[in-house]
Amino acid sequence: MAGPRHDPSLYRDRDVVPIRRALVSVSDKTDLLTIAEALANAGVEIVSTGSTAATIRDAGFEVSDVASVTGFPEMLDGRVKTLHPNVHGGLLADLRLEHHETQLGEFGISPFELVIVNLYPFVETVRSGAQGDDVVEQIDIGGPAMVRASAKNFANVAIVVSPESYPAVIEAVANGGTSLTQRRELAARAFAHTAAYDTAVAEWFAQQALVGREELPEHLTIQAEKLANLRYGENSHQRAAIYTTSGGHGIAQATQLQGKEMSYNNYVDADAALRAAYDMVLPAVAIIKHANPCGIAVAAPHALDPIASAHLRAHECDPVSAFGGVIAANRPVTLKMAENLRDIFTEVIVAPDFEPAALEVFAEKKNLRLLKLPADWRQERMDVRLVSGGLLLQDADRFPEDDFESVAANWQLVAGEVPEDVSVQDLVFAWKSCRAVKSNAIVLAKNGATVGVGMGQVNRVDSCRLAVERAGDRASGSIAASDAFFPFSDGPEVLMNAGVKIIIQPGGSVRDEETIALAKERGVTMYFTGERHFFH
Repeated sequence: MAGPRHDPSLYRDRDVVPIRRALVSVSDKTDLLTIAEALANAGVEIVSTGSTAATIRDAGFEVSDVASVTGFPEMLDGRVKTLHPNVHGGLLADLRLEHHETQLGEFGISPFELVIVNLYPFVETVRSGAQGDDVVEQIDIGGPAMVRASAKNFANVAIVVSPESYPAVIEAVANGGTSLTQRRELAARAFAHTAAYDTAVAEWFAQQALVGREELPEHLTIQAEKLANLRYGENSHQRAAIYTTSGGHGIAQATQLQGKEMSYNNYVDADAALRAAYDMVLPAVAIIKHANPCGIAVAAPHALDPIASAHLRAHECDPVSAFGGVIAANRPVTLKMAENLRDIFTEVIVAPDFEPAALEVFAEKKNLRLLKLPADWRQERMDVRLVSGGLLLQDADRFPEDDFESVAANWQLVAGEVPEDVSVQDLVFAWKSCRAVKSNAIVLAKNGATVGVGMGQVNRVDSCRLAVERAGDRASGSIAASDAFFPFSDGPEVLMNAGVKIIIQPGGSVRDEETIALAKERGVTMYFTGERHFFH
């Protein structure tokens, strides 16, 4: 037999609920005094905590401390202040039920009709770079409990979690109370708010668990908030939006300084460009089309303007494909680089900063999108990719962040000799550039600049042919890098016939000896890196 709380006949209709008593406890004090003034002028009793109460009181409005309700002072450095029956009884009492109202009277508890709570700034603290206990102390306990209790009891209580809702609440106070529809909508926002908050906390703990562990987490929670709707996705018939992840510090957090709205494809290409440019230690520029590089380069030695030099050298790799490209620089964009781009159609430029004079030049190109990276930008530690019915998680494919020698420390010289006119820096540049190219990937490079790129082919020999074709005469004397081993010697033969003098590849094929023998026969130097860099 159903209990009394489930008997519909016992519930009394409560559409409009007048606001007589409000509980206010906020970390974000935006417009706090505006709503406090509205409540005070309407004769609403305000109960509050800590700094929120002090702010309201200092402004001259009457406020009761929550300690006067609970009979206990705030304790444990503020960790315990609202977790008490005198508070939660007033939040959870369903006053459509007479016996709930009777019980409140028996225990001397007064109900709340309005609760204004937003939570400790956990996400902002993580984003600031804080670590350890500084982050843990921003995990709110009492706040989510009050929000969830009030949202559950939306039939009687209006729960507000954002200053954006203040104007509507102020209007409701002036018009005699909140409606059931309004309270239900506020409850939906409240549950979304606490869900996002808990997800952010869970994600942070999952990231901490990855540090020093060999195993990936058993449970993965990803929380993201919509940043903006995009005009469309990869194609015009696909809906699209961009979301920011909790604690994010990447392309989604960049600031757009000018230009048309970013598109889905713009974001994909910009992120790929950053991946390529920021692999390099020296000033570097990557130019991307359809998620593949059409040019990557570091600055020429002793260049007067290193980042402008890097751009020119990257552009020279494939000027035709660079038309309409997306550019990333790992140093601030200078006036000289901007002038070099004056007559080159470019979709997006993303960089850590832009010189004021460069911005003046770019202002002439109204449609050009400029993105300034967040100050804390860094490459992600993990890669996540959606698949049907689930997702894939892996360690991000990254290079050591220190000197060139550390990248090449474990390479094996299997054919030829180390050329006197080639530096370790040149070798590592070719190898790093190859990582930015979609598999199967072949990169030809000279003196810290790509001269030919073969990408995305279903067999490696075709990638070799494509790279050689794009390089033309520049293939002679170049360094070739392959993202995975050569299954046959036909690919290396294409490279050698074009005049490539050094080949860098992971090795590991059952036919390695054939490839090594060919290199020795043709007088070509060959390195095995022991590590591949597929990029699908």
